[in-house]
Amino acid sequence: MILCRIESAGRYKSLSPAVSLAIEWLQNQNLQEIVKGIYTIGTSPEGNEVIVKCEEPALLPRERVSLEAHRRYIDIHVPLKGTETIGWAPVDKLKLPREEYDEKADIIFYGDSADSLLHVKPGQMVIFFPEDAHAPNIGLGNHRKLCVKIPVD
Repeated sequence: MILCRIESAGRYKSLSPAVSLAIEWLQNQNLQEIVKGIYTIGTSPEGNEVIVKCEEPALLPRERVSLEAHRRYIDIHVPLKGTETIGWAPVDKLKLPREEYDEKADIIFYGDSADSLLHVKPGQMVIFFPEDAHAPNIGLGNHRKLCVKIPVD
């Protein structure tokens, strides 16, 4: 997991060509002008799409948000309005899967508690790798955010 300011994320471009594409895209957009929806921003060298979801989810109390993890995607979460609290825990330490891994949706949910809470502010981004379980959208009210889905090739 990496938490940083979008403007200083360039040092992480070397993680992969698809991560580099996503960071460059985030740094070159007026993020406040992006409207709710799903956008393809490019493809990985292997031909897999890198997508951005602009969402306006309701925030929920911590006890109502489950940890989730992905195997085929890296997530970058970018709050656009208000601070987003996100729980974090290492996948290899989790013991309470709520169901089997859904291969089609690339997601598994856990009943374990988060080890840490991140408070991600507009202008910041957090990168979650497949080994990072995360519980997004913790708080009160509504917010706007981007979720970038980067294929792990």
